[in-house]
Amino acid sequence: MASPLVPQTTARVHITTQSWQEGYIRGHVCASNYQWEFCWQFKAKKLQISPALGRALIKEPLGRFLETQDYQLEPGGDYEFVVRAKL
Repeated sequence: MASPLVPQTTARVHITTQSWQEGYIRGHVCASNYQWEFCWQFKAKKLQISPALGRALIKEPLGRFLETQDYQLEPGGDYEFVVRAKL
């Protein structure tokens, strides 16, 4: 029996700046027709995303991605992850 296909959207992340001393990573993320800027304050485990339009769609998957990959991300780097939803 075939399982139903799970909708997916590829999110693309570009890291613009980071500071290990101050504990943050900043960048841009885009998925489908949405674009956001983010600041991941990894010491406080706090994620800020703007603009508000569509933020609820990306906040959880982006947060998971950043938590698992933050020490491997570098300024100027481009990364991807899959969101299990159609955006």
